[in-house]
Amino acid sequence: MDELAFKFAVNNINRNKTLIPNTTLTYDIQRINLFDGFEASRRVCDQLALGVVAVFGPSHSSSVSAVQSICNALEVPHIQTRWKHPSVDNKDTFFINLYPEYTAIARAILDVVTFFKWRKLTVVYEDSTGLMRMQELIKAPAKFNLKIKIRQLTPGNQDLLKQLSSMGMMTEYYHFFFTTLDLFALDLEPYRYSGVNMTGFRLLNVDDPWVASTMDKWAMERLQGPKQESGLMDGIMTTDAALMYDAVFMVAVASQRATQMTVSSLQCHRHKPWRFGPRFMNLFKEAQWNGLTGHIVLNKTDGLRRDFDLDIISLKEDGTARIAVWNSYRGMNLTEKSSRDKNNNVTDSLANRTLIVTTILENPYVMQKKSDKELIGNDRFEGYCLDLLKELSNILGFTYEVRLVADGKYGAQNDKGEWNGMVRELIDHVADLAVAPLTITYVREKVIDFSKPFMTLGISILYRKPNGTNPGVFSFLNPLSPDIWMYVLLACTGVSCVLFVIARFTPYEWYNPHPCNPSSTLIQNNFTLLNSFWFGVGALMRQGSELMPKALSTRIVGGIWWFFTLIIISSYTANLAAFLTVERMDAPIDSADDLAKQTRIEYGAVRDGSTMTFFKKSKISTYEKMWAFMSSRKNTALVKNNREGITRVLTTDYAMLMESTSIEYISQRNCNLTQIGGLIDSKGYGVGTPIGSPYRDKVTIAILQLQEEGKLHMMKEKWWRGNGCPEEDNKEANALGVENIGGIFIVLAAGLVLSVFVAIGEFIYKARRNADIEEVKQEHPFPHCYQRRCCEGKTITFT
Repeated sequence: MDELAFKFAVNNINRNKTLIPNTTLTYDIQRINLFDGFEASRRVCDQLALGVVAVFGPSHSSSVSAVQSICNALEVPHIQTRWKHPSVDNKDTFFINLYPEYTAIARAILDVVTFFKWRKLTVVYEDSTGLMRMQELIKAPAKFNLKIKIRQLTPGNQDLLKQLSSMGMMTEYYHFFFTTLDLFALDLEPYRYSGVNMTGFRLLNVDDPWVASTMDKWAMERLQGPKQESGLMDGIMTTDAALMYDAVFMVAVASQRATQMTVSSLQCHRHKPWRFGPRFMNLFKEAQWNGLTGHIVLNKTDGLRRDFDLDIISLKEDGTARIAVWNSYRGMNLTEKSSRDKNNNVTDSLANRTLIVTTILENPYVMQKKSDKELIGNDRFEGYCLDLLKELSNILGFTYEVRLVADGKYGAQNDKGEWNGMVRELIDHVADLAVAPLTITYVREKVIDFSKPFMTLGISILYRKPNGTNPGVFSFLNPLSPDIWMYVLLACTGVSCVLFVIARFTPYEWYNPHPCNPSSTLIQNNFTLLNSFWFGVGALMRQGSELMPKALSTRIVGGIWWFFTLIIISSYTANLAAFLTVERMDAPIDSADDLAKQTRIEYGAVRDGSTMTFFKKSKISTYEKMWAFMSSRKNTALVKNNREGITRVLTTDYAMLMESTSIEYISQRNCNLTQIGGLIDSKGYGVGTPIGSPYRDKVTIAILQLQEEGKLHMMKEKWWRGNGCPEEDNKEANALGVENIGGIFIVLAAGLVLSVFVAIGEFIYKARRNADIEEVKQEHPFPHCYQRRCCEGKTITFT
């Protein structure tokens, strides 16, 4: 390639009569064994004897030193275009190298790593030369907190890009940085649409029209000539060819400027230097000009090229494009085009991409589709997540392949910090997306990226629906608690006693039972103890009595008691209908606190799921207590998946802690299950992507669009709607039966029986009283005398 570029440059310059009008370049090419320094010395001596103004090459370091020592002795410029690691005590005064200075390239590599904020990287090199180019980067970890692994390729010819592709590494999750200056010349067509990140340097100034014209001429000649090296695009000019062209161009320009310069035949054995050599060498070091590889300036002390620009190029779908410019003095500078590309990156189309989607079987998100025919591919599944994937692909234009997660788990860390489930597949780049009921959590967000949530939810308790308790025969007592019934009874007794005392105390409640006999000394009071109690009971039953208070004090007591009974009876009546007609639910637990306080009912969650992680990481005392219970019974409390947990809830005394959306779906289809209590936390489901994935922002925008259009809500209604529970959906007031109010008849019957026994008691009492009176009459035959003696000494009789 160097020989072709050398001939192309000489012929192209000779055809340009305006550049060196009175001079024609001639050349002599000698082919040597790269590892034979003696042969190289002999051949260069033969060329110097012919008379030359400069010596080009050789390219291999084992022969360069021998040729350089002869050029130094005879003061003939020695021009190199390949990378060379100069010695510390470099005294080669007649040495020129157009290849960028080695320490500057090393700094450029380190600046690129810093620009992309890489923290972990692997350095892959072929030989010691490649490792020396990376010395600035290798020394950087202590300063820039880098983690670097160094690996050497196995000897022999190998197509590295094809090997990377066969290993599945040519994806958007990998970023390859090539230190070669010929990345733009490689055939990258197979990788343009893979999404892989490729970055490298470019020395050629392709934006210059003269450079583009020269490269076109080179391409035309090369397409007619022999085939280029493997891996390079046909007809493309490499950096080595461009440097050789610039070196020949530099010699031609210097020769034109060196007036009265003659070429002499030099003999190696005579040690007589070329007398025009120092002046010709100074022309090289003092001149500045623009070549194919940009602005060329040589250092006057060592002849190295220190001031130069490197384009930072990156692979795009339409080929390589410049994203920044690195200067050996000013460092990195982003181009305006790269800034615009960065802003527009979010809305780029995902057309022509096939994404691998990992998911997990979970109703109604992902379910096996039932069909008489054998289904293959994505047609095997249906559910909310499949509809979501379809909508995302319609918006973003990608195709997808759905795969079930290998271990059937969502993703959690073990004690060693290793992940499993869908999270692990995203970390290992086995999948591009995780579209499933995958909860966005803090620990997951540290290792993968999530889109904005497509569904919000919280943790709740799934438990069997409590058994209904029908009202009993004495359910008419239920509207008021036993305490209130006791207090009402005490209040009635207390008011009756107070009324009796006040009525006895106040003179306005005493009256003459014989108003027609004003002189009668007999006065009465209606509010006896029994009558006072009857007044209180009558007011409480809203029936009243024939007794009415007359004094202001007794009326106050009566009015307050009536107001009290008004409120009590109204409250009782208001609750009576509900207690008699509505079936009451008797639940053993009502909240997470109830679960934590008992051990009879076992409870748990899906093993290695976000719910389990929530309780495992929680610092709230109640949830810490619950996790201690679950962790102590891992084999029974933690279940493999939701299906296993639902079965346990139905068949055993077990409560399942799970997402509220799943509980809502399950309870719509199984009327024996229900949600207990409210939400323990608040979180969301998101689409998972590998960390740093370019798909995350695009998926987020698509989800927001679906949310604004109401499609997320419609999809949820589609998959969550069930047959419902008829006994709950058609709830009506039940007709009251004996089982509801039978106790009232029992009370009535008891009252009737009691009244009969009281009547019998009254009859017996009265009969005995009459018998006593008859006995007294027999002992005292003069009843008037008896009556006078009984009343003797008394003026008023109280009844």
